[in-house]
Amino acid sequence: MALQLGDTAPDFEAHSTSGTIRFHEYLGDSWGVLFSHPKDFTPVCTTELGEVARLKPEFDRRHVKVVGLSVDSLKEHEAWKGDIEETQGTALNFPLVADEDRAIANAYGMIHPKALDSLTVRSVFVVKPDKTVALTITYPASVGRNFDEILRVIDSLQLAAKFPIATPANWKVGENVIISPAVSDADAKAKFPAGWKTLKPYLRITKQPS
Repeated sequence: MALQLGDTAPDFEAHSTSGTIRFHEYLGDSWGVLFSHPKDFTPVCTTELGEVARLKPEFDRRHVKVVGLSVDSLKEHEAWKGDIEETQGTALNFPLVADEDRAIANAYGMIHPKALDSLTVRSVFVVKPDKTVALTITYPASVGRNFDEILRVIDSLQLAAKFPIATPANWKVGENVIISPAVSDADAKAKFPAGWKTLKPYLRITKQPS
């Protein structure tokens, strides 16, 4: 069965460009992003790794640790690092795991045989501090990921972990949010003292809490 939201993210120990990674131990009390790419020395993957390296301060600010993975060897990862820095202008600054035996890829369902029979697709897993899966996204090999969107989703997840809210379509930090339907109006008065606008009994809009 595919890994589902709320499942415990499988722990693993593996070699990486930052040394041996014990995934749960490495995350500690941080949030995590584990993402796979199909193959080293390929064009889309090169741009993705460079973009994540560029955005690392944004992940750090959100208390998120990022780990990349492919089924290539550590030797190939190390050789590829120079190309990433040369072409993308940012050096690799997060662990890139070597999963040659595909044990991690199989545990996370990163190999989709009808798309790529032996390589990983572009999977993304956001992991909460309790080590449960909060988000999964899967892209085909031909589509580079939008990591700004992944940061946006993390912002929403982290806000919802603190307050009984949901975020509407295309929400960005600082914009209005939705009060959870599970919260009664009486309870909402205490939780959202700034008030709210009721569009429907199930749709109450309020300012983003902080």
